[in-house]
Amino acid sequence: MHPKTSTVRLQGLDLARYIAFAGMVIVNFKIAMGAEGGTGLIVAFTTALEGRAAACFVVLAGIGLGLAARRSEQSTISTTIRRATFLMALGLVNMVIFDADILHYYAIYFLLGAFLLRASTKQLSALVVTLILTFPVMIFTLDYDAGWDWKLYTYSDLWTFSGFLRHLLFNGWHPVVPWFAFLLFGIILSRLPLQKWKFQVGLSLFGLVIYLGVGGLSQLAVRRLSDINLELAQLVTTLPIPPMPLYMIAGLSAASIVIGTCLLLAPVLQRIGIAKLLVPAGRQTLTLYIAHILIGMGTLEELGLLGGQTAATALLAALIFCAFATVYALLWSRWAKHGPIEMAMRKIAG
Repeated sequence: MHPKTSTVRLQGLDLARYIAFAGMVIVNFKIAMGAEGGTGLIVAFTTALEGRAAACFVVLAGIGLGLAARRSEQSTISTTIRRATFLMALGLVNMVIFDADILHYYAIYFLLGAFLLRASTKQLSALVVTLILTFPVMIFTLDYDAGWDWKLYTYSDLWTFSGFLRHLLFNGWHPVVPWFAFLLFGIILSRLPLQKWKFQVGLSLFGLVIYLGVGGLSQLAVRRLSDINLELAQLVTTLPIPPMPLYMIAGLSAASIVIGTCLLLAPVLQRIGIAKLLVPAGRQTLTLYIAHILIGMGTLEELGLLGGQTAATALLAALIFCAFATVYALLWSRWAKHGPIEMAMRKIAG
């Protein structure tokens, strides 16, 4: 592969990471600021991001893992195990501040993914389908509400062994079953011709068709079932909690749209100078993820903005934070390629 083509492709993935990061900030600020309910375009937009931005992030992590394995599979496995340990430790510390931490889930995704790098694409695809279909079986046989106070979004036995395991694997914010399917999908994508524009167009359009189709199917099913059983109707939405099959398909298709579009637009954005402004932040998402909790939400708390806010206020706060984060990452990139936490992880875990 030509070096220039590879660089543009990687920039496209960095751009997608930036988009996913911005989406996660918007969603987390909305939750933290209590901007629930309401109507209008802003509410619809922020609601549509729920579960999609984080899913895109996990798919991108799978692509990165798969691309690294193509360069050196054995070293990738050992490095990934060490980095998974680092992320688990960092995530556990972060959970003390922010219950909805995703890093400790990442640790498990990476750990499991490292041992599946040698699996065939057919085997990975079968496992993706199995994970998506296993969750409905679990939700009908296990107690999904166990540990949860849904009014306060608190989990009573999170720090017990059984509670932590249940939260991690089944009924947490990003449970391994079925969320691990997102990382496996990313590994599958890493084996496909991401550098070819025809594939990029196809990925974007196919994702869009599936996303719209699943959304329409969900709305139709909800209307039909609402008159029969309201609880059953909630299981055919595309909302991320609980992560039922229609949500998972919506998450996979949304990630396909973002990744395909960013790969397609990367050369254009590079020529007009926009890519160089956004790519540094896309390469420092681990640092910025921690920053949006410690600095972003910390500032909101100091300003008395946690709770009782509107979706418009939450969106504005998130965009302001993303603007500052973008400027910071651009300035930092003049001194170092990776963010400070990324540098620490590389130094400690390789």
